[in-house]
Amino acid sequence: MRIIFMGTPDFAVPCLEALIKSENEVVGVFTQPDKPKGRGYELTPPPVKLCAEKYNVPVFQPKSMRDGEALNIINSLNAELIIVVAFGKILPAEILDSVKYGSINIHASLLPKLRGAAPIQWSILNGETETGVTSMKMDVGLDTGDMLLKKSIEITEDMTAGELHDKLSVLGAEVLLETLSALKSGSLAPQKQDDALSSYAPMLSKELSPIDFSKSAVCVHNQIRGLSPWPVAVTVLNGKKVKIHKSRLSTVISSGNAGELVDNNGRLIVACGDGKCIEILELQLEGKKKTDAASFLRGHKTEIGTVLGG
Repeated sequence: MRIIFMGTPDFAVPCLEALIKSENEVVGVFTQPDKPKGRGYELTPPPVKLCAEKYNVPVFQPKSMRDGEALNIINSLNAELIIVVAFGKILPAEILDSVKYGSINIHASLLPKLRGAAPIQWSILNGETETGVTSMKMDVGLDTGDMLLKKSIEITEDMTAGELHDKLSVLGAEVLLETLSALKSGSLAPQKQDDALSSYAPMLSKELSPIDFSKSAVCVHNQIRGLSPWPVAVTVLNGKKVKIHKSRLSTVISSGNAGELVDNNGRLIVACGDGKCIEILELQLEGKKKTDAASFLRGHKTEIGTVLGG
């Protein structure tokens, strides 16, 4: 099958590689334009572009998908199917329906839960214990098309968004290949989504980062792991901003104030609003490198009773 692939970030790379190595022919890859990054603002290609170039697949980076240029390219490629994985651009109806089998999206949630831009992170922020990948026949709505195949995965208690991202990206490739196999055999059974069961996963921002220790220990822990590796949960310790990269739930029960350090014997255990505690495992003072709690405490005197966030 002749396929056009549309994707941009790391998450989409396993899907693209799986397609390239399959019996299908990837006739072109659409991805977002190179963007300036780093202190020198050097133009940096997206991961999908690097992958496509590695396998000598033609790459297209139109600034818009609505001005006719992209549609002209698609028509010239004589593709039968479009696969979309974290592309980052809304596709108009004329593109979605421009090829024989239409367009299929690989989405990192168990639809209709968590439609939108950041389903991986919000599954953890919301305290979900299960998520997965759904393949979907695309329509003009936001992740509203008919569902094709699903595969689920457990979210363990200490899993970060970064760790879940990596697992789901691999699972996404499996779902994609199984979806294509079912499409070719004629065994796909599209299922409409129940909008009443839907939820939304908006883009992340640094406004989500400040930790409110008056919330429960579980909520604080979910925030820390859900925002790792970006934008990262933050608090204030001894008057300095500190990023909290990793934590775990503690068995310690405290009558201390929310945000109060209740153990500093090689550990950073902090009381939360429900009397339960979290243990901070990795943190990073502003302008410093990330470090584990024990190393931090050896270099920074931190008294029991110190209140974080104050």
